[in-house]
Amino acid sequence: MKVISYHRWQLTALVLLRVLTGWHFLYEGLVKLINPDWSAIGYLLDSSWIFEGFFHSLAANPGVLGVVDFLNVWGLILVGLGLIIGSFTRIATLGGIILLTFYYVSHPPFLNLEYVLPSEGSYLIVNKTLIELVALWVLYLFPTGSLIGLDKFLFRRKKA
Repeated sequence: MKVISYHRWQLTALVLLRVLTGWHFLYEGLVKLINPDWSAIGYLLDSSWIFEGFFHSLAANPGVLGVVDFLNVWGLILVGLGLIIGSFTRIATLGGIILLTFYYVSHPPFLNLEYVLPSEGSYLIVNKTLIELVALWVLYLFPTGSLIGLDKFLFRRKKA
């Protein structure tokens, strides 16, 4: 196994990015979990662009919508917890990348696309979802859970 070595400030910055991104995921999941009226239906029906039909079909079937809601809430919570405590960080980052990819392609910030749901600003191609997705990609490429996190203990290898 190759030993990963970072300068102190590099490691600090990467762990801080991991924990703050994890907090964002965890908070978003918990807010949805404690709100009995929350559902992804409005977000799915507001989708535009080439995958609009796919997202609308998810919202049209109550059974499928229930699964989407469950996966969305618990995906956010588990990704957030994994990133914060450094547990299964590779899986957590991939899960976050998958969630954010769905969010981005359902509501891309492209010209001539209009949404009923308000956005936080005016964007063109790059928005906070895409930035957070790329941040997770960086965290995937530079894993820190095995240095500072539970992965250090979960995946400890015996020296030969």
